[in-house]
Amino acid sequence: ALGAGAQVSGSLQVLQPQAKVSVSVGKTLTLNCTVLEDKVAGPIKWLKESGGKNETIYDQKSSGPRVTRVVNSSNTNYDISISNVQVEDAGTYYCVKFRKGDYRDEVLLSGAGTKVLVYGDPVDVAVSGPAQRVASGSPARFTCTARGFFPSDIQVQWLKNERALSAPPAQVTAEGTGSSYAMSSTVQLTLAPADVHARLSCVVTHTTLSAALRSTYNLSAALRVPPTVRLVAKPSSTVEVNKTVNFSCSAEGFYPDAVTLTWLENEQEVLVEAKSPAETAQGTFELQSSLAVQAVVERNQSVIACRVVHDSQRPVSSSVTLHVTLPPAERGPADPSA
Repeated sequence: ALGAGAQVSGSLQVLQPQAKVSVSVGKTLTLNCTVLEDKVAGPIKWLKESGGKNETIYDQKSSGPRVTRVVNSSNTNYDISISNVQVEDAGTYYCVKFRKGDYRDEVLLSGAGTKVLVYGDPVDVAVSGPAQRVASGSPARFTCTARGFFPSDIQVQWLKNERALSAPPAQVTAEGTGSSYAMSSTVQLTLAPADVHARLSCVVTHTTLSAALRSTYNLSAALRVPPTVRLVAKPSSTVEVNKTVNFSCSAEGFYPDAVTLTWLENEQEVLVEAKSPAETAQGTFELQSSLAVQAVVERNQSVIACRVVHDSQRPVSSSVTLHVTLPPAERGPADPSA
């Protein structure tokens, strides 16, 4: 195995003085290697071990665009630099002397290895809400996620309108080869109509950050407030024949504004309100509609209803039964309305 045993073969020595190096994402990393008494034909290479696999990072013929040798002409100094370090660059690096073979080069001697830790900032901090809107008075779950950070210690705070909320500890899991971590934190809230103006924030702090990262979610995106439906008949639902009754229907205090208001007479549609809802000072919506009905004899005992469908939910209705009466002069002695 690379790095196992002595780093000396006869008079040949491969020396890696750095046991462990820490570097931040985006910076340049320099790895040191000195090779002494190299009298054997064969190249010097840098190999990276991560996740149980070895990858050639540098050899004297080619290297990646971010990898350069510090002193090109030296026969002893095999230091390399890796620019624009990424979290994926974490791993253990070995400076290795190969013996030239007939078919392929063979490992002759390896340095002790340098473990590279890459300190990564959390990225992609985001808050997500429920897949569908949740009715006021019901609980809703919200999740904050971040990824790509190292080390694993991370602090998460939830705020609702800048006031701290209690939440279970965040779940932190290793990504890929374990060189970076991902975080998930969940909070549960019972939504209320007033939350139409509320903001939920997830604040993330990490040792790599000079300032906390924040993602904010408008609770209005998750909230559904059902309407209150009121139906009024003026002057009254009991009216003399051929008089006009004015029905007014109001759908109040709902959110969002997706609503359809329909008038029905004896369960038959007679009118669909075309007006758009109006926003209230509380941030919810209301819709007013009216229907004028002439109280002909045939309409006695007719049921006038206002049906409201909000945000594709089950209809909410209110209804009034119309009572048509005859004037006193037209009532006979057996007239039941007398």
